[in-house]
Amino acid sequence: MADIPYDRKEQLRQIESGLLPGERIIAVYDAIGAGTGFLGLTDRRVIVQDKSFVGKRVAITSIPYSKISAVSVVSNKSFAGGFFSSGAIAIHVGTHTYEVDFRGDNKAHHVHNVILHHISRT
Repeated sequence: MADIPYDRKEQLRQIESGLLPGERIIAVYDAIGAGTGFLGLTDRRVIVQDKSFVGKRVAITSIPYSKISAVSVVSNKSFAGGFFSSGAIAIHVGTHTYEVDFRGDNKAHHVHNVILHHISRT
């Protein structure tokens, strides 16, 4: 656990509790803004906590890398400051897009690169 980057221990524990046999956690990052609670990366899938359901319900969604068609860097401004000048990414799965905003562009960069690595191998 010491070498896994994470923001909140309770989020890491939640991901750990749902691991499949032999699955390994890569990172767990807290998300900011409405809707998403956190994003977890494992060697098999992306796990997104979605808080946008009616009635204060929460969903934990597992997205196998093989189902992800693209990953985007999301920004409200020009990319003149650099490719990763934003702390937000979008994960495209079929017709649905999960947008996740992180505290810091370094976390968005890490998530983007991990997803890109896995989807380019499938």
